[in-house]
Amino acid sequence: MNLILNILWFICGGFASGFSWLLAGVLWCITIIGIPYGQQCFKLAVMSFAPFGKDIEYPATSPVSVILNIIWIIFGGIPLAVANLSLAITMFCSIIGIPFGLQYLKLVKLSLMPFGATIVEK
Repeated sequence: MNLILNILWFICGGFASGFSWLLAGVLWCITIIGIPYGQQCFKLAVMSFAPFGKDIEYPATSPVSVILNIIWIIFGGIPLAVANLSLAITMFCSIIGIPFGLQYLKLVKLSLMPFGATIVEK
């Protein structure tokens, strides 16, 4: 079932979202200072391409990841989280959209605090 839902997700916007995160990651990685942020963009790209069957875990976080998450939140995490939350709410308006809305809620969590998060297969 996850395969079918991932294919539908990919066709209906997952490709565009994942590709834009991939492009953002490459652009961040051009500079040495931006490499940690580029790696987080790649993490978001993986979840944007195919979120079904994956989950996000936050093991014990280090002080460095907390500081980087604060910087991420200030300079872009909040608008990303609000955009994904609005898409989740839109998906929850129909019964068919509920599974997709749940995946957007995963992306809200990841787009708000990507440092220290790991993507695991369910």
